[in-house]
Amino acid sequence: MAMAKILIIDADRYIRELFSLELSEQGHEVITASSYHNLAERVEKSQPDLVILDIMPRESDCLEALQEIRRRHAGLPVIICSVYDSTEYDAGDADYFVIKSYNLMELKRKIQWAMSQEILLSDHAAV
Repeated sequence: MAMAKILIIDADRYIRELFSLELSEQGHEVITASSYHNLAERVEKSQPDLVILDIMPRESDCLEALQEIRRRHAGLPVIICSVYDSTEYDAGDADYFVIKSYNLMELKRKIQWAMSQEILLSDHAAV
């Protein structure tokens, strides 16, 4: 699997550090942010291959940030990683959903799946 540049947005510093450490150990380049402020511009500047986004129900700014990413970077894979069940908000603009846990196996599987899909899509585009 190709290693990815991953942008993680989560308000919890410990989660950002855990995810960053675990994913860096797998060879990924990790960029973190604590807020959704200027997220679309941050995506533009850092050019990640994948975004991991913490979403809180009833917080419109995080859903607006997700929608802005979709408008500006439609093909960028987004994984929502939340402690809340996906039925508590409309996560329809995300590609993948993972329940937040200190066991990152499911998140790592979703990253691997997302990156393999990106490789397949780019291979088909080159044909």
